Amino acid sequence: MWDYSEKVREHFFNPRNSGPLENANGVGDFGSIKCGDALRLMLRVNPETEVIDDARFQTFGCGSAIASSSALTEIIKGKTLDEALQVSNQDIADYLDGLPPEKMHCSVMGREALQAAVANYRGETWKDDHEEGELVCKCFAIDAVMIEDTVRANSLRTIEEVANYTKAGGGCSACHEKIEDILIAVNGRLYANEAKPTKARPASSDGVNKPKLTNYQRIRKIEEILEAIRPSLQRDHGDVTLVEVDGKKVYVELTGACRGCSMESATLGGVQQKLIEALGELVQVLPVAALVRA
Repeated sequence: MWDYSEKVREHFFNPRNSGPLENANGVGDFGSIKCGDALRLMLRVNPETEVIDDARFQTFGCGSAIASSSALTEIIKGKTLDEALQVSNQDIADYLDGLPPEKMHCSVMGREALQAAVANYRGETWKDDHEEGELVCKCFAIDAVMIEDTVRANSLRTIEEVANYTKAGGGCSACHEKIEDILIAVNGRLYANEAKPTKARPASSDGVNKPKLTNYQRIRKIEEILEAIRPSLQRDHGDVTLVEVDGKKVYVELTGACRGCSMESATLGGVQQKLIEALGELVQVLPVAALVRA
């Protein structure tokens, strides 16, 4: 689906510095398993020089998340804390010879975990509880401050780019208007039209528009993705079935242990993210009960 560099593949299949770190004196966590990506970065810092003598990680996520975490630890080992804090998410992506646009959020996750680990070593409180900014994306718990910082650091100009770098807006799409406001505030009115959602087909990583799927092809693609997801749900005695596709809305029925589960919304969010990535467009996954109410 995505064109991964050889270096990404290498760091995914043979990650460096993976696993717990004994005597770590700086630990930073970012993300959550519920949202599909979580990273714990552990540092062993020389207290006299503030040089990072060792760094290890534990990641729950996709291949790009593992590769980005592996690359980060390689980059920061031997650096002072201040030098490490200068490492950007783009530095991580460049170290890997690039990441697919849809996976840039994995490099952002590494940068955030690094900031948290350094703050932990210094006895500081790292703010990631949305006190500084409004919670914009409820699907992935992304606040305004993180979106603003990422837009500014990476010169983002569209909602699709924000979703690629932060995941914000890649869920139910209810936050798109707020993301657009942030884009305008950071970039200025010059990019107002560019920041608005567009009905144009999303571009592939090489800048060439992908062929538009017919309705039949689109539904078949959705069914294929659901079939790929079903085994993991069935292992937990649950299941998912496609019921209806109405434009951008995809109605599914959760059965077995998934029906009425406390994690039902998280399951729907995970299915939705998989469909967005596969289709290359923003869609909303809804339970069949919503179709009945409609």
